[in-house]
Amino acid sequence: MRHALVRFRYAILGAAAATLIVATALLPRIPQDPAYHDFADTRACLGIPNFLNVVSNLPFFLVGVLGLRARARELWEYRLCFSGVLLTAFGSAWYHAEPNNATLVWDRLPMSIGLMGLVAAIVAERTGLRLLWPLSLIGAGSVFYWQWTGDLRWYGLVQFGPALLIPALIFLFPARYTHTSYLLRVVGWYTVAKFLEHWDKQIFAMGGIVSGHTLKHLAAAWACYEIVLLHRKRHRV
Repeated sequence: MRHALVRFRYAILGAAAATLIVATALLPRIPQDPAYHDFADTRACLGIPNFLNVVSNLPFFLVGVLGLRARARELWEYRLCFSGVLLTAFGSAWYHAEPNNATLVWDRLPMSIGLMGLVAAIVAERTGLRLLWPLSLIGAGSVFYWQWTGDLRWYGLVQFGPALLIPALIFLFPARYTHTSYLLRVVGWYTVAKFLEHWDKQIFAMGGIVSGHTLKHLAAAWACYEIVLLHRKRHRV
């Protein structure tokens, strides 16, 4: 009976992943919006263009360092996750100092690899499957595919698929550690970050103090910090 339940869980997870892949493949080509680089807050300070969008990447560096020093380093998957977070600080700062498709690659690449590292870590802890390298290649490949073809579909899958797969993993497979709620908080803050990114100009227009994209960096960095907090508090069930 127990083995049948485990097989059923794997079947549900596999079906969910396959559905996301097939749905992405059936979508029409998604080109990069030329207006994507047109951010609301272009103010310069201390000789740094787009100052707040650049310096708001500092929390990624701090969280990446904290994560690599935490017990999260016990799994290579988490090492990759926090290495991606740390490198996002540099890639995203470079991109926002000089927004164009060429620099955007180095913003999206470490972010995608770090995100796939987190998914691989949760898969490893929940199911025992080690998918670090396949998922890492998928994350990097989605960015390079966009760079070569201009098609964002697979990058979109890497960005939004985990928001569905992580809750599925949590509810389908038993926890080996306490404080699982922190993983749901990660998904929640990541979702908030995406909304802030979308409403960049509208938020900046509310007072001209801070833009949605700057707040997006802070929300995404906090999502990553939730993983650090998880590893500081959790213990084996």
